[in-house]
Amino acid sequence: MITSINNKQIKNIIQLNKKSKARKENDLFVVEGLKMFLEAPREYIMQVYVSETFINKEDNKALLGNINYEVLEDQVFLAASDTKTPQGIMCIMKQFHYHPMDIINQDKPHIIILEDLQDPGNLGTIMRAGEGAGISGVILSSNSVDIYNPKTIRSTMGSIYRVPFVYVDDLINILEVLKKNNIFTYAAHLKQSKDYVKLDYIRPTAFMIGNEGKGLSDEISARADAFIKIPMLGKVESLNAAVASSILMYEVFRQRRNL
Repeated sequence: MITSINNKQIKNIIQLNKKSKARKENDLFVVEGLKMFLEAPREYIMQVYVSETFINKEDNKALLGNINYEVLEDQVFLAASDTKTPQGIMCIMKQFHYHPMDIINQDKPHIIILEDLQDPGNLGTIMRAGEGAGISGVILSSNSVDIYNPKTIRSTMGSIYRVPFVYVDDLINILEVLKKNNIFTYAAHLKQSKDYVKLDYIRPTAFMIGNEGKGLSDEISARADAFIKIPMLGKVESLNAAVASSILMYEVFRQRRNL
């Protein structure tokens, strides 16, 4: 049992939780909670940690099966955890690695492209809603929030394991690749835009969503095949990036559902 927060393993967990640089250098990330453990691909689990209280429950021992785990004193687990009320189990995981073509080459691709998205909760929600809407994957600009941020991981509710994603240095190049692969691109934009429900998403589709504060850059939006908007009443000028993305993704799902 680990009883000190000065233990090297505990310091490593804390670094992985707090610092994107540490996650990138080690090619690792941390997930917490029973659901995240149960859904985790076993080949990606590097280490499992449980609290003393968690492991003292027989049902929990059965859930762990034959997986090796390290027991932490409750206060040590609390110090290592990124949550205020941890469930008593966390895993260190290997990071996932995809290529853009893993997303682009899927049958009737349905892609979300994110330019400089900054809020971890937004990204996690987009991943979760995207899985529900059947997206092919998410392509992010290199300046977007780290998908392995603990808040993002929690927000995905497990979709991090199943939705392909990739960071790219050059979104313009990716848009050219999409065009060559006959994938129609739509920019969520307020100017000269068409009502999103009046367009055809049966064909291969990619939606471009911009930064929460600035929206899409002119350079990126200018390369869209069409501008779309979500009609709004009242004095609302824009929607949260995750909300807008979810509405658009589910319109694709609606149009394709009975095919």
